[in-house]
Amino acid sequence: MEQKLALKIFFLFFIMGLNALANAPKVGKKAAAKYFQAQSGSAEGQDQPSFQPRHPSSVEPLSTEDRYLALGLSQYLSTDSYNWGSSTKEEGVGKWGLDMTYRISQSSNLLDQAVRISYTEFEPAGKRATKMSFMYALTLPDAGSQFPLYFGFAVGPGIFFKQLPDESPLALDYQMFAGLRLFNVFEKTGFYVEGGLKNHLQLTSDGQVNGTYFSAGAIFTF
Repeated sequence: MEQKLALKIFFLFFIMGLNALANAPKVGKKAAAKYFQAQSGSAEGQDQPSFQPRHPSSVEPLSTEDRYLALGLSQYLSTDSYNWGSSTKEEGVGKWGLDMTYRISQSSNLLDQAVRISYTEFEPAGKRATKMSFMYALTLPDAGSQFPLYFGFAVGPGIFFKQLPDESPLALDYQMFAGLRLFNVFEKTGFYVEGGLKNHLQLTSDGQVNGTYFSAGAIFTF
């Protein structure tokens, strides 16, 4: 229980730090170029009337060079495990998790490539097990489209930090998911909700888990 509380507190402070980082002023060549371009435009417009109509503010769209980082909490809704600490089927072994998704790049103006890292806790055969997953993900449509709904698939290795005796320390993780995301709701911070399938196959033993999950969290763009 103390470990769960510590992880959640660390996760909360991590989100607060990233929010501050996302809202920090941009510096570098691109920021300087935008600044001097704005100053030049102001100088050229000095002879024109000072009043100009203002358009309603809108959310700035993401470009192919923009990055985003999504952080959230997830909870298994249902779980079926097979041959994991028991020779029979067991239900409800999946518990809660921490999830991070980082956008790598845009592919073919249709898909986003991303890295997904998840920490998940289980209770197979009444015993605690923990796992860290490292997955490559594809999402459709790309974030630059600003379409709120998205779909995706992720696959990669899972490493058990705590595992049952005589069970595989490695797993093959795969997910199918769909969600709703809103970018830049408050400055550079947005929100998402997501659900789908979260499964794994143990590589050196015959254990297997099939489950459905729900997650929610924040998205930071920078």
